[in-house]
Amino acid sequence: MTIHKEGYKTIAIATTVFAIINLVSFYFISAGMPVVSLLLFILTLGLLLFLISFFRIPNRQLTIQDNAIVAPADGKVVVIEEVQADEYFTDRRIQVSIFMSPLNVHVNRNPISGEVMYSQYHKGKYLVAWHPKSSTENERHSVVYRKDGREILVKQIAGALAKRIVNYLKAGQTVKQTDEMGFIKLGSRVDLLLPLDAKIHVKLGDKPQGGVTVIASW
Repeated sequence: MTIHKEGYKTIAIATTVFAIINLVSFYFISAGMPVVSLLLFILTLGLLLFLISFFRIPNRQLTIQDNAIVAPADGKVVVIEEVQADEYFTDRRIQVSIFMSPLNVHVNRNPISGEVMYSQYHKGKYLVAWHPKSSTENERHSVVYRKDGREILVKQIAGALAKRIVNYLKAGQTVKQTDEMGFIKLGSRVDLLLPLDAKIHVKLGDKPQGGVTVIASW
């Protein structure tokens, strides 16, 4: 396991705060109230470890398959339905949505190899990520990939807790399947808009792993 670069600054600040709080506790509280000092140490240590785990990149055997669309994120499949596309595409698409809780790995990965045709950030609200309107009203970043003449859209969506979406892609780039496309801080959601003839390999409630689980194929 490694730590994602997006977490370096946050973890450094949190570690400093942890050290200051517990040094103050040791010198001014522990003598008179040792139990309080111990509880404070346990609580702050737990919060620090949780923060570190949030930015983790676990060691995984990533899936590289020409005909596969792999999960761009960890989480739980909460939507599989046919929708009318409202960004970039004008046709109907299959939407697969993955909800990411604060406990999930939050690295986002390219679902396919190919060319980035479109990469656009949108300001917005911070509705809970499972809200039906979060796809169109929340802060989000949309990316369209093209491979062999076929296109898919991946949408990073900020949730009620997420306040920052990071995306590394620009239109015109050539990218590789499972390489990092971005990162979302705290709870969030990722939508995929796929062609209607894509064969879906997951069902509602499944818990895919980013870069590993095959969501669909064509």
